Amino acid sequence: MEKRKMDNIGVETSLLGFGCMRFPTVNGEIDEPLAEKMIDKAIAEGVNYIDTAYPYHGGKSESFLGKVLKKYDRNSFYLATKLPLWMVNSLEDVDRIFEEQLQKLQTDYIDFYLLHAVGRERWDAMQKIGCVERLEKLKEEGRIKYLGFSFHDSYEVFEEILNSRSWDFCQIQLNYMDTQEQAGLKGYALAAGKNIPVVVMEPVKGGSLAAFSDEILEKFREIESFTSPAGVALRWVGSLPGVKVVLSGMSSMEQVEGNLKTFSPFCPMTQNEKDVVAKVTDIIRSRVQNGCTGCRYCMPCPAGVDIPGCFRAWNTYHMYQNYHVVSWSWEQELGEKKQAKNCIKCGKCEAVCPQKLAIRKDLEQVQADLDKKEMIL
Repeated sequence: MEKRKMDNIGVETSLLGFGCMRFPTVNGEIDEPLAEKMIDKAIAEGVNYIDTAYPYHGGKSESFLGKVLKKYDRNSFYLATKLPLWMVNSLEDVDRIFEEQLQKLQTDYIDFYLLHAVGRERWDAMQKIGCVERLEKLKEEGRIKYLGFSFHDSYEVFEEILNSRSWDFCQIQLNYMDTQEQAGLKGYALAAGKNIPVVVMEPVKGGSLAAFSDEILEKFREIESFTSPAGVALRWVGSLPGVKVVLSGMSSMEQVEGNLKTFSPFCPMTQNEKDVVAKVTDIIRSRVQNGCTGCRYCMPCPAGVDIPGCFRAWNTYHMYQNYHVVSWSWEQELGEKKQAKNCIKCGKCEAVCPQKLAIRKDLEQVQADLDKKEMIL
């Protein structure tokens, strides 16, 4: 198993980290016997970084891990979990949640503790109550070994947070399709330049980069060591030297075995392989259906349609040709009231659209395409 040294804190972690957000389930509950076998397999093969969070699996991931990891020497692995900032309104909440997590995980300390899903609003709120200072106190007491944050917002916000203190590590979303999203490659470079270890989440973009059409697969076969699209995505991220852990939320033993093969041993991508990935990226981006930039000049819509949100879901659906990729945003974030079908064709949006998009016509196609709820590989 490939290991990476976090020079600033003197810790050596497995490059593959076991993400505990997507355990196999039976009737909506964690399939504990199978999930335990998966963790055992990963640890036996050298994985020593285990990542969970308060809300994973409806709050049951931490408790399950506490039971499974109890049989291992506590010094043989690094445990990461996160403070759910959306539940924190006071320092009392910080203390209460942290104590609950220790009990669920059956441990006296957390190795890697993160402020979960930090963005502008949550960061400002935590600043006001002194959350980081309280966590630093827990670190001084030895109950937290290393303090960091996971991030979901713009690069500018990432830069501000990263420069606000001497962080032990940070966690960002990064894959070959999201190089300019959120912190992106620019954020990675900033952290690496400050010698702050980077932990990467969503290296396979929630599974979006694991299943492709024959057109894409043919391109990938130009990679001599090609095994699977997911393996390509993991190797692309792992080839960045400042990345110390690549998290993978594994849902089956087959995924565990495939990931272990990718990282044992790990082969950094050659320039030719990176060029193949760049070609694939171009193909995926060419499937975008319209040029909506999300400027929101068209908003608010008199009928309540989230026009940019609809186009974002539509374009993403066609890029990856997989409804699963957008099911949450389409069904939950947008929902019935904000979907394209509510358009009354008043035309106000088209009159102000800087891109001169045929919004009314496109919204009809958005609804028609996403109502199919199918793969279009």
